[in-house]
Amino acid sequence: MNPSDIRRGVLDALLAIAPEVDARSLDDTRALRDQVDLDSMDWVNLLLGLHSQFGIDIPGADHARLATLRQIVGYVAARAR
Repeated sequence: MNPSDIRRGVLDALLAIAPEVDARSLDDTRALRDQVDLDSMDWVNLLLGLHSQFGIDIPGADHARLATLRQIVGYVAARAR
């Protein structure tokens, strides 16, 4: 799976919980939660969506490492089947 496919899957998971987000306007290097109004429950739902989309487990200890789209894509790329 290439980074472009992963990014698209991450955005699909994001849009499932925040359909009002304009994915084209997101900056891959800026904290996602600063760009999109996600509360704590939305963030957990996004991580669960990533689990469903890519079949990866994301332990709580890794949550802080997943701030930007670039970080999320890299994390998924390293763990996706």
